[in-house]
Amino acid sequence: MIIGVPKEIKNNENRVALTPSGVKELKRHGHQVFVQKTAGEGSGFADEEYTSVGAELLPTIEDVYGKAEMIIKVKEPIEAEYKLIKEDQLVFTYFHFASHEPLTKAMIDSKSVCLAYETVEKADRSLPLLVPMSEVAGRMSIQQGAKYLEKPLKGRGILLGGVPGVRPAKVMILGGGIVGTEAAKMAAGMGADVTILDLSLPRLRYLDDVMPANVKTLMSSEYNIRELIQDHDLIVGAVLIPGAKAPKLITRDMLKDMRPGTVLVDVAVDQGGCMETTKPTTHQEPTYIIDDVVHYSVANMPGAVPYTSTLALTNATLPYAIQLANKGWKKACKENNELKLGLNVIKGDVVYKAVSDAFDLPYTPLDKYI
Repeated sequence: MIIGVPKEIKNNENRVALTPSGVKELKRHGHQVFVQKTAGEGSGFADEEYTSVGAELLPTIEDVYGKAEMIIKVKEPIEAEYKLIKEDQLVFTYFHFASHEPLTKAMIDSKSVCLAYETVEKADRSLPLLVPMSEVAGRMSIQQGAKYLEKPLKGRGILLGGVPGVRPAKVMILGGGIVGTEAAKMAAGMGADVTILDLSLPRLRYLDDVMPANVKTLMSSEYNIRELIQDHDLIVGAVLIPGAKAPKLITRDMLKDMRPGTVLVDVAVDQGGCMETTKPTTHQEPTYIIDDVVHYSVANMPGAVPYTSTLALTNATLPYAIQLANKGWKKACKENNELKLGLNVIKGDVVYKAVSDAFDLPYTPLDKYI
């Protein structure tokens, strides 16, 4: 198969979809790999590292899309890329369709095959291609939250872990999944007073068992959220419904009950955000303020640590990419239900129910294709 790796062009996105090691594995299976020049530089991989393992470099993004049968990317295509995607071309990347109607309609119009990292799902309901970036984003949410609590950045002016004789900051984490767990680890390690909220009692029991003493668990409800927001300094949104829009757990009217300088970090921004006042931001302009509350909602948080993120992502995606390249998407998805669940749009048809529901689009069962 002919595989293309374009350079990411989203604002401050420095990750790349394949490391030189990943290229070497695909070459070992007999595939042709085209990499756009300088695609790996932001992650610390020089062009020479790719050519040394058999990749062929192409000068422009148009060249990569023009040659490839399968495009492997990190972030969803942005508007400048829509016209480059060809009919029947397989695009393997994060899409987050349910939060972006223009992208969804553009991919329908392209008649391409869109296989989304975020909905590839194992039998135990885990999301293997979302996990590594969720781990990075969860840990980063606390780093960023701690930074924006500083007074020069319009935060409350509080040190996350406090000091002897001074209470630490209070951190509230909405969601006890991968993002929430990693956020709690980081916050607890920095000495904060942490509370995780979740709807799953078994998950709360598990977290209560494994977390240190400065992490508490609480059943998620509107009442409990409204109580906690009044005296918590950093609130992390870590809610996920696979493939669907995130529920709005922090509403606009709740901001008035928060103290000035409270920081909200919405990691669920890719799925529309779990806070009503969330809007996507960039690493260039990461925050905005509403009612004296600092909002951080960068839509590609792991892009700020591209070396770590690229290695972690390739570790997870490469085995699936090899299956798709070796067998073609139809056979690979027929034989591997995890990959099958990653199919969102096929040749103009929406085949993932949560996406069709999000925009009231016709839903086509996968049986039509597989």
